[in-house]
Amino acid sequence: MKHMIVYTLYGLLAVIIILGTIIYINSPGKPGQLTDNNGHLIPGSISEKTFVSIGGVKQGMFIRSKNQNNPVLLYLHGGPAFPNYFLIEKYNPGLEKYFTVCYWEQRGGGLSYSPEVKKSSMNFSQLTADALEVTNYLRTRFNKEKIYILAHSGGTPIALKAVAEQPMLFHAYIAMAQMTNQAKSERLALDFMQNRAKESGDNRTFRKIQQLRKNSEIDGILSFFRSPSRDKYMHSMGIGTMRKMKSVAKGVFIPVWMCKAYTVKEKFNIWKAKLTFVPKTGIFKEVIETDFSSQINELKVPVYFFSGKHDYTVNTSLSRDYFNKLNAPLKGFYTFHNSAHSPLFEEPNLAMKIIESDVLRGKNTLSDGY
Repeated sequence: MKHMIVYTLYGLLAVIIILGTIIYINSPGKPGQLTDNNGHLIPGSISEKTFVSIGGVKQGMFIRSKNQNNPVLLYLHGGPAFPNYFLIEKYNPGLEKYFTVCYWEQRGGGLSYSPEVKKSSMNFSQLTADALEVTNYLRTRFNKEKIYILAHSGGTPIALKAVAEQPMLFHAYIAMAQMTNQAKSERLALDFMQNRAKESGDNRTFRKIQQLRKNSEIDGILSFFRSPSRDKYMHSMGIGTMRKMKSVAKGVFIPVWMCKAYTVKEKFNIWKAKLTFVPKTGIFKEVIETDFSSQINELKVPVYFFSGKHDYTVNTSLSRDYFNKLNAPLKGFYTFHNSAHSPLFEEPNLAMKIIESDVLRGKNTLSDGY
């Protein structure tokens, strides 16, 4: 018995060493260079990780482009404060062909996690001010009068406010999974999951979700929004990050550790921020308690909404309702029929077609019902 314990411990140690080595090898901490079909560096391209003082704290970003003369695009990830550059690296949707893209990582998360960030600063007003400061940094650096802005999920309220406050800085606003009334969206997700479990005869899951519903009625929908079970059941039913992503571990956790753009320390910081810092701030409460669709009724730039048909992380119907009442000089709503929460990664060819044909030309010819 003693020998078995020793062998088991040695085996665990070997596994830890192997996993540590794999992570270390995959953590050079630099984004990959942009190359042509022959593997040669593209002249005039850029691929860098940089840090800038934004809102009084050091914040990180990746800047990548096949041609630095391209229009500039600021990409706002969701979360809030949970960057998804690891998905950009994994799926390579192709934004760099059309834009000089800045993948800014919001204060308190990822590259921008720091002891300098105060919990009280983690709110949408400060994040909006940060986004505008990053916008002006990019305008100055790349000598552009205006830039494009693309936001995903929890990044959409930030971009929405930024564009509303300073429309003269932006060519257009692209929203992927536009957040509106998230409390209502969470309840619709509960309804969907409970009905799906009932229809499929999965009594165990039905009872689990029923208990989540009862808990949310007692503690408020915020308890469900922050529950690990929420992500588990959403992904198992194809309504989470991606329709085909059935496991958070395989689809999110492992890819973060395999992303070569981060150092090992930066990868630890991504999870440290998500699990121990951001939940202690008031940002999740603000998400649930705010109806963003009632705050802004008009934008003075063209607006493009990308929504996955199967998205219940941010309910597509609510996004469409908001789109219909939002006033803008030009609008386009695009339903991605094979996507859930992340059309850019699930249907990248269609996303790039829309960007090339409509967004960059100031049109909406590919939009729903055109």
